[in-house]
Amino acid sequence: MWTTLTCMDIEAALSITTPPALVLIRDAGLRDEVRRVAAAAERGLDERELPVGRHAWTGAPMVILDTAAAWQCTETGYLRRVGVVLVTDGEPGLSDWQAAASVGAERLVALPGAAVGLIEKFAEYGESHVGDGAVVAFAGAGGGAGASTLAAATALRSASERFRRDTVLVDGAPLGGGLDLLLGIETSAGPRWPDLVIEDGRVSAAALHSALPAAAAGLSVLSCGRGGAGRLPSMIGAAAMHAVVEAGRAAGDLVVCDVSGERGPHADRMLDAADLVVLVVPARLRAVAAAESVAAYIRQRNPNQGLVVRGPAPGGLRGTEVAEVLDLPLLASVRAQAGLAARLERGGLTNCHRGPLRDAADAVLAVLTAPMGQGPQ
Repeated sequence: MWTTLTCMDIEAALSITTPPALVLIRDAGLRDEVRRVAAAAERGLDERELPVGRHAWTGAPMVILDTAAAWQCTETGYLRRVGVVLVTDGEPGLSDWQAAASVGAERLVALPGAAVGLIEKFAEYGESHVGDGAVVAFAGAGGGAGASTLAAATALRSASERFRRDTVLVDGAPLGGGLDLLLGIETSAGPRWPDLVIEDGRVSAAALHSALPAAAAGLSVLSCGRGGAGRLPSMIGAAAMHAVVEAGRAAGDLVVCDVSGERGPHADRMLDAADLVVLVVPARLRAVAAAESVAAYIRQRNPNQGLVVRGPAPGGLRGTEVAEVLDLPLLASVRAQAGLAARLERGGLTNCHRGPLRDAADAVLAVLTAPMGQGPQ
């Protein structure tokens, strides 16, 4: 059965007051044009000078930049996010397009002639996004890195510790077998990615939580489906992934994304949206070699990256050594957890109360509780 989730009830859950768009524009003439368009669209503006704090950057529903500001944001290493628009005075040139690409702008608007494009973006990002949601993504380097297991453990710890009011675990690996199986809830009723229909590119977090299977109190799981009988698991659309992740953030949830080794538009949406990307690397030489390429790829999309090194270490590699090679902050270096593999085979990961896996999950959550603007050190 197909389950249709809409945003019919989102306005009831969120404030109807539209927050202002963040404006970081150096050119005085362009600022005046943006003010004129915003007045016509009845939208407020929060005009600031660079640099701005991370909360201002990530919390605004929409960010409007000119070319100079876009280059400065790129050089500063601001997190990639949705809702970035670059405006130009007249038709854009090559440097304008390059700046837009560097900062991840969704649209380049030439003012004053193409002002309708800016009005459209005002309308698209006109909903109020209250709440203090956060997004963390887990990626792996090398086969069997353990990213999915650590993602699931972090979601379980978040739910048990009430890190946020609710937690949603999002499976981003269509060929990974399904996080529901890893958590032992494969027989629980509720939609998986192949069953999910998102209308108008938006979905409410309340609708997700009421429909998705739960792995624990306060923890909803959106898992991928499985093949069998000649069927292939359904791929995940980038727009659908964006809708799910941003719905959770807007509602104040912790959204835990399992990227694993996936690449493609839907995986990029998870990486772009994350407040923190955790790279999980086994303490093995080939895995570290693979991690160099993975870390470089992630860095192009999101500079806020941390490292978890997982034992055993057959060659004696230490977490600090791996961190030095990858030039990444070490969040945790954990030994292998006795009996974990058998536990996952026989009933799934149903809790995370003790052991190295819990310690690693707690280290990740500790970074997310740091003041805005302070990423992993």
